[in-house]
Amino acid sequence: MVSTTALNSATSEQLVHGLSPDDSARMLAALEFADAAYAGKTASSGQPAAEFAAGVAGTLASLNTDVETRIAGLMFELTLLEPELAPMIEPRFGAGVNDLVAGVRQLIRLRELTQAQNAPAARGRNAQQLAVAQVETLRKMLLAMASDMRVVLVRLASCVTSLRYFADIKLFDDMTCAYGRETLDLYAPLANRLGIWQLKWELEDLSFRFIEPETYKRIAKMLEEKRVMREGFVTSAIERLQSEMAAAGIQAEVFGRPKHIYSIWSKMKGKELDFTDLYDVRAFRVIVADVKTCYTVLGVVHNIWTPIPKEFDDYISRPKANGYQSLHTVVTAEDGRPLEVQIRTQEMHSFAEYGVAAHWRYKETGGSTFTAQQYDEKIAWLRQLLAWKTDVADVVVGQEEQQREWVEKLKAAALDDRIFVLTPQARVIELPVGATPVDFAYHLHSDVGHRCRGARVDGVMVPLNTPLKNGQTCEIITAKGAPGTAGPSRDWLGDDYTVATRTRSKIRAWFHAIDMQETLSHGRAVVEKTLQREGKTAVNLEALANKLGFAKVDDLFLSVGKDEFSLRAIENALHDSGEPQEPADEVFLGKSRASSVEQGAKSGVLVVGTDGLMTQLAKCCKPAPPDGIVGFVTRGKGVSIHRATCKNFAEMRAKAPERVIVTEWGRAGSDTVYPVDIFILANDRQGLLRDISEIFSREKINVIGVNTQSAKGFARMTFTAEIGATAQLHKALLSISEVTGVQEARRA
Repeated sequence: MVSTTALNSATSEQLVHGLSPDDSARMLAALEFADAAYAGKTASSGQPAAEFAAGVAGTLASLNTDVETRIAGLMFELTLLEPELAPMIEPRFGAGVNDLVAGVRQLIRLRELTQAQNAPAARGRNAQQLAVAQVETLRKMLLAMASDMRVVLVRLASCVTSLRYFADIKLFDDMTCAYGRETLDLYAPLANRLGIWQLKWELEDLSFRFIEPETYKRIAKMLEEKRVMREGFVTSAIERLQSEMAAAGIQAEVFGRPKHIYSIWSKMKGKELDFTDLYDVRAFRVIVADVKTCYTVLGVVHNIWTPIPKEFDDYISRPKANGYQSLHTVVTAEDGRPLEVQIRTQEMHSFAEYGVAAHWRYKETGGSTFTAQQYDEKIAWLRQLLAWKTDVADVVVGQEEQQREWVEKLKAAALDDRIFVLTPQARVIELPVGATPVDFAYHLHSDVGHRCRGARVDGVMVPLNTPLKNGQTCEIITAKGAPGTAGPSRDWLGDDYTVATRTRSKIRAWFHAIDMQETLSHGRAVVEKTLQREGKTAVNLEALANKLGFAKVDDLFLSVGKDEFSLRAIENALHDSGEPQEPADEVFLGKSRASSVEQGAKSGVLVVGTDGLMTQLAKCCKPAPPDGIVGFVTRGKGVSIHRATCKNFAEMRAKAPERVIVTEWGRAGSDTVYPVDIFILANDRQGLLRDISEIFSREKINVIGVNTQSAKGFARMTFTAEIGATAQLHKALLSISEVTGVQEARRA
């Protein structure tokens, strides 16, 4: 076992590198405490605990992190081995270190809960896709659970330390293979996205060494066999390029690129290339002062060697999505084999080494207000921490104040618009902040949500409106019985119970289905009562519905249940006696005008911000100027224009709010007319229809459709008339309301 005293002496200089005198004193005090506390203890990986802790802290020091991060890396394993020592952390090392240690412990707990999810995916394409999606969610959860992003740095440093130990003792078994798989799937991509390249490459190579040991050895052997020849060639190529640049008066730093076995294997596999055909096995970088010199050096390189046209990439003028900039070119060297050259400025090189972080942007909605720019700003603070180069001899108050400000901003750099909650089976569920057990239940399945009656969070019963937190385990208690026998409460539509739009949509859909069923049952009862009264109980209902113009009998029941269809029409259809009827009042119907939007005339509707979209006026509400209008994008029929108060539009907007579009009335033709429906309720009498028709004629309103029904002494009339504007309609309605016997006259 490694002596902790010797370890303390060997690592102290490394651990205080770049720290101020005060911070160095704090670090050495922590190291002295750890020296005694770790005596005789072994980490979970099997490594001596003191050696593991110093390795984690040393890795963090190599990233130029602050003193609190280094102390947390030194101490968190101690609180796992001896939980009773956890309360000692804050009084001895401060609240900042204590928070970091607690955060790391929380991530360790997450790993234990989700370890089964990181195992190799079950057989079957769908299972593999689910496993990949679950690992991606775990990566997000790692960041979201870390209230301070430095917690993630500590976790990454602990992973690389354990892998180094396994490699040193040459331990190859199922445990190290599983650890390597977990690291390759979860932690290496996380390091990549955060731009921590030093850890990213090492995590990948070490993980690959345990997952594919034979392949690793084969590639390592090929690299070693060609190493002397390759390094000799690269050295001579660098000397030749430096000579040419010196002759051109160009100052530059040139050095070979490190070779990463996992990267080489990935390219061999992905591009189906032989080892000798890989471009970046022989490669070097050129670092210059400014962008202009980058292109000058590119010209020098292409003058010395023959470029391969398809292998040139200009990431300076067209940076990658993550901000990476560099010139990449592949040339044919003297021996006929490829040679890769990367050219960049010092600033670009620093960004590539410390700051290349693939943007982690949310496509989920659910009311998220966390923008890509805000996340990028938070990642930027992490890059600044990694780029700290504190010169202890020249520290001034202003610099110390700036560094303290960086740390405070970094502490807030967590993904704070989403939470991640676990099922009892350790499946990770992503929800919006403030989500409740009701949101959680509906995310699992609509039926689970409908039947939800209670919830346990971390084993404790809680009210259904309890906001969930990151990392909690939620178990839903459902009502017994067959699916569909239980339903949600209308109270759940309130803000106290649900925050996810998806949840509320599912609840509204359930109540809408219930209401429709009740309306259907009511309509069926009314129709059956009518049939009994008329002595026609044996009639074929489907035939009756078709005769009345309905495709299905349920459509008839719904129309009757909503009071949209007269029972008199059913009675007439049942008897159809052929007896002489009292002559009805005559109404003269005209043909729809050519200037009517019914006949294709321009409606004058403008879709705000868009030209050339096909529009049509909705027949359910028949809008006309100057009604307030809105548009709804239909499938295949352009934009349907509704009145803003239309009930049908309200239902469609609730189901698909993303298809709503802003519209307004534009300039239409002076003679353009719009069809509207007018409903009139009056005491039935002889000559009523004639009196109303005279008003339409007097107001020069063209009537193109009329439907009248009489029952129990009342007449219900619906006219379809063409008007130029609603002012013309209002004047006609006022006159109609003064006709003898008219009780109601309104726009339908």
